[in-house]
Amino acid sequence: MPTISPPQRAGSGPWQLARAELRRRPAVQISLAVITLFVVMAVAAPLLSALGGWGPHEFDKTAVDPYLGGLPIGPLGGVGSEHWLGVEPVTGRDLFARVVHGAQVSLLIAFAATAIVVVAGVAAGIASGYFGGRTDTVLSRLMDLTMSFPSLIFMIAMMSVARDVNRIVLMTLVIGLFGWPGIARVVRGQTLSLKHREYVDAARVGGSGAWRILTRDILPGVAGPVIAYTTLIIPGMISTEAALSYLGVGVRPPTPSWGQMIAESVAYYDTDPMYFIVPSLCLFLTVLAFTLLGDALRDILDPRGSRK
Repeated sequence: MPTISPPQRAGSGPWQLARAELRRRPAVQISLAVITLFVVMAVAAPLLSALGGWGPHEFDKTAVDPYLGGLPIGPLGGVGSEHWLGVEPVTGRDLFARVVHGAQVSLLIAFAATAIVVVAGVAAGIASGYFGGRTDTVLSRLMDLTMSFPSLIFMIAMMSVARDVNRIVLMTLVIGLFGWPGIARVVRGQTLSLKHREYVDAARVGGSGAWRILTRDILPGVAGPVIAYTTLIIPGMISTEAALSYLGVGVRPPTPSWGQMIAESVAYYDTDPMYFIVPSLCLFLTVLAFTLLGDALRDILDPRGSRK
């Protein structure tokens, strides 16, 4: 486990150091541009689909040929001034509108699930490492128990039995339920290293309570690895949401998501490859960008841990 220095002074914290180093890496700059593009696309999805002239649920029967099994009319799956990325076969729904609204759903679930994982994992890890004893035993066994479950099987089972519920909220909670032990173990190890440092002992002798020590001394010390770990788990969350939707237990039609669109496009990959390529490329670029950014942050904020 890497050795953590005392918390940095204001102006030289992990984010400031990371920004200075990230500016020197062209691959990271490209990754940040890709992430920004998709985040803006997700936030502005209603506006962008309005600019395109079609909603994600509107059918355009004139854009598909009923005599060819509903295949899009025109080259590249119906790409043109009317439909910027083409249309879905059979339904004629605008692919651009579906993709931008799919980004909204996929990224919302991924970011919300990541927030649950980070908050729960950091809280459990700090409590386990700092208080030790029975608290550490109970929380460590709970981590082991959660990590021992075949998470994907349980996610599929839980999503399958749920009926009249908000699928986005349910997916967020289910994905977050199984993701927190990993970051909790990282934070626990860092906390065990930090709680015997001189500045923590000085704060304890000076009369500071446990809450003040945890928030003022321990938490800033684990911030670097947590930031790096958070960026690395986001692509996993995006992929998990896409996998569940691909398997048919995630977001249900007509609500679009990238995984659901990929699943529906498999039947047309040889006759309308654009229908398969567009959501797949969006998913690939987003996951790759977050992975490259997370690797860079890990190298900068947790260099010893990145060599393990």
